[in-house]
Amino acid sequence: MSDVNRAPLRATYRLQLGTDLDFARAAELVPYVADLGCSHLYLSPSFQAREGSTHGYDVIDPGRVSDALGGEDGLRALAEVCHAHGMGIILDVVPNHMATDDGNRFWSDPELREKFFDVDPVSGRWRRFFDIDELAGVRMEDPEVFHAVSDLALRLVREGVIDGLRVDHPDGLANPREYLDRLREGGAENVWVEKILDPGEELRADWPVAGTVGYEFANDVAALFVDPAAERPLTELYDSLVDDPRPFGEVADEAKLEQATTSFRPEVERLERLWPEAPDLAAAVSILPIYRTYAEPALGHVEAADREALANQPDALRAVLTLDDVSSAPSEFVTRFQQTTPAVMAKGVEDTAFYRYTRLLALNEVGGDPSRFGITADQFHAGNAARLPHNLLVSSTHDTKRTGDVRARLVALTWMADEWAGAVRSWFEVNEPLRKSGAPTPSEELLIYQTLVATWPIEPDRLEAYLEKALREAKVSSNWISPNERHEAAVKAFAVGLIDHGPFRYGFDVIADRVAEIGARIALAQTLLKLTVPGLPDTYQGDELWKYALVDPDNRRPVDWQAHATALESLRAGSPPTAETAKLHLTTAALDLRRRRPESFATNNYIKVETSSDILAFLRGDILVATSIRDTSTGTTPWTLPTEATGTWHDVLSGETYDLPSGATLSGILGPTQLALLERT
Repeated sequence: MSDVNRAPLRATYRLQLGTDLDFARAAELVPYVADLGCSHLYLSPSFQAREGSTHGYDVIDPGRVSDALGGEDGLRALAEVCHAHGMGIILDVVPNHMATDDGNRFWSDPELREKFFDVDPVSGRWRRFFDIDELAGVRMEDPEVFHAVSDLALRLVREGVIDGLRVDHPDGLANPREYLDRLREGGAENVWVEKILDPGEELRADWPVAGTVGYEFANDVAALFVDPAAERPLTELYDSLVDDPRPFGEVADEAKLEQATTSFRPEVERLERLWPEAPDLAAAVSILPIYRTYAEPALGHVEAADREALANQPDALRAVLTLDDVSSAPSEFVTRFQQTTPAVMAKGVEDTAFYRYTRLLALNEVGGDPSRFGITADQFHAGNAARLPHNLLVSSTHDTKRTGDVRARLVALTWMADEWAGAVRSWFEVNEPLRKSGAPTPSEELLIYQTLVATWPIEPDRLEAYLEKALREAKVSSNWISPNERHEAAVKAFAVGLIDHGPFRYGFDVIADRVAEIGARIALAQTLLKLTVPGLPDTYQGDELWKYALVDPDNRRPVDWQAHATALESLRAGSPPTAETAKLHLTTAALDLRRRRPESFATNNYIKVETSSDILAFLRGDILVATSIRDTSTGTTPWTLPTEATGTWHDVLSGETYDLPSGATLSGILGPTQLALLERT
């Protein structure tokens, strides 16, 4: 391993391989990604998946690189192109599940199926990935199974073909810590886990990983720009329209219990068979405040965080899950309970409650808590100071409910809350003629207005496809199992009808323009922070230009790569940035700075700058970053730099140069963009 030359980690670029993007096409994009300033391609799963797979998560042979993508030769050729441009590759791997496909020899062979998959010997049902029958849970705790699933990936790491691994859904594994230890022992030094941390929850310190895939950052950077003063008017608007004053926590608990008693009833029944005397297990798996606990029965190990998370469980159950009582239930019960709660949480909260509770959709994001209405600058600083140096930083991924630019527009609603609330109330009146047979419901209508203003202009077919998914995920007026197509059609007709409804458009266009203006400003500020705070910034394919996409499959649409390359070439040739290329200009400037000044970004080198409450600023070595986090059109309170910031500075965004003496006040350096990215000269 020491003989392998690896590219220094600086910034990643996520590519979704599939029908329109294989290894050969990805290789053609390497010069563009390198010119953008990224150090690593970050590839979606690339092992043999079922025929026709569009995403690679339905693996049928983890011991073979996907033929459809170009096979191992194609992957090696891609790696060679990356290496020639000073880049490396990070690969997404799927240890938790494989596809229940006849082409999967581990599944089609009865003996191998029993060994490799977590099949219930009583019912014949199997542990699934969430509630997807076609994806069966793998017994990675078995060393033989681990090697069969992981050896190819580890060999590619040791040989220098890939530089690191992104581990999909480790919470589904029997023992994530043990699995990650085995990866490290196999030579994988750079590993990122798709671990969803609730606000305030910390990544387990004994996991040998570089960090998470970054959802906690995406939620924090959005919350930073949420104006807390908007909570009252937006809550009053929601309560008056939806007539459901319950806080989000109650909505989420209800949705989780629904999932535990319906979709995940087989998993709960399996737990009941293991411990027939257990208290109400459907309720138990629904009330856990985090995705899961990590007690290890074989070692008798339980952390304080596990005990805290289990505090609201019935006494008898809590004693078993904390290993204080090892006689009432078998250790298998503890393990399976911990594997079940993440699925209930994900499907109950992310894929149900987030579509029911529509107060402010900007907060309804993977790993987010819609009841947390913003965070302070000090809270954001604290998160930056505590983060692992190479934790991924994301604003958009293939799994986010909305891209960062859409989320920024929704955050903008908190900067104009009274104006927004008044407009929505008027729309509920003027759009009455478009409603048919009670469709849409008030909550659905509020979702429609937020979706329109955050993605405007949006094509009708994209809007209809999104609404169909949103209605079925909410599971109120429709669902995936028995869709209410009549109601869905009425909701779609209402939403599309708004596009040409004069009484609506008269007021909507003014609001949409204002939201787009504020949203762009917030999006640029969030992008600046993603590229400069401690961590490893990731750009989701195409997101270096404005990207107003909704949940998958909308966010996985093909990218116009030629348009992106042309825009970058224009900026590199000296053309001034335009409104269309402002985000690309910021991205390249910040990534160029990371490439030029690696010492400033190499560690958690981070000094908070004391400012007024509407400004966030920090130093990273010879880099000074500042942005407004509120509407500062009426001026800002002067803020003073620490002595470490004296000297001459060049703003790589505006081109201005500043000589900053000791004690200088700096509210003037932000300028009209309210952004500053300064390099000491």
